[in-house]
Amino acid sequence: MMGAAAAPMATAVRAGLLRVSCSASTSPPGPTKQSSTGGPNKQRLQVPRQQQGPTPPPLTSTAAASAAMAPLLLAALTPDDALAAGGEFGILEGRSFALVHPLVMGGLFAYTLWAGYLGWQWRRVRTVQDEINELKKQLKPAAAAAPAAVGAGGNAASSAPPPAAKSPVEIKIDELTEERKKLIKGSFRDRHFNAGSILLGLGVLESVGGALNTWFRTGKLFPGPHLFAGAAITVLWAGAAALVPAMQKGNETARNLHIALNGLNVLLFIWQIPTGLEIVGKVFEFTTWP
Repeated sequence: MMGAAAAPMATAVRAGLLRVSCSASTSPPGPTKQSSTGGPNKQRLQVPRQQQGPTPPPLTSTAAASAAMAPLLLAALTPDDALAAGGEFGILEGRSFALVHPLVMGGLFAYTLWAGYLGWQWRRVRTVQDEINELKKQLKPAAAAAPAAVGAGGNAASSAPPPAAKSPVEIKIDELTEERKKLIKGSFRDRHFNAGSILLGLGVLESVGGALNTWFRTGKLFPGPHLFAGAAITVLWAGAAALVPAMQKGNETARNLHIALNGLNVLLFIWQIPTGLEIVGKVFEFTTWP
């Protein structure tokens, strides 16, 4: 009897414990706080309300303002063309005409070196002849001493002397004579004169043309190393050409001065090249085709 009564009581206790465990497992985890009475109280999270800022402007007004500012920004970012007076000179202010000067001057620099080579070869014709004349003076005393030695020998005069080998001086004379013949065939005198005439004419023309082109594009000239060096080169061309009449009369001082002026001209030309390339870069930056 007691066993039969205890079975329903045990079943009821198990059911109560099961309900307690299920309710504990389904409750959300989180920190608990002991209340003053000792029971656990759940903390409630307080979510702060977002503060509302000022009302943004309408999109239509912002888009309209951006569209109005776009042309002004493009105009500010686009570089102005380097024109003298707003394009009134036409193609003379464009990039095509501006590039003529550096191209021609580059060709004239190479032509200057070629003219210098021709002039040096023509000078070599004259200097080789001077060397030959000096060597011949050394042969005359030796030739005068030979008959005296034969007369002192007596019977040796009746027999023909064997051909003697050429001396080093005679060999040198023969070599220089052949070299001079080849130089004369090259017509270096006339070729140098023609090259110098072309160089003088085109050089002065393009020097003035370069300055005019700068004025066409910008309305002014820019005093600086390139302009001053170009003016000096033009003056040196004229000075070297002015010495030609005295050179044709055999004035050795004029010849040496002619060489010195042209040598200085070449050095100035080389020194001027970097500044010229810098100006070409500005032409591509500030001008348009044509």
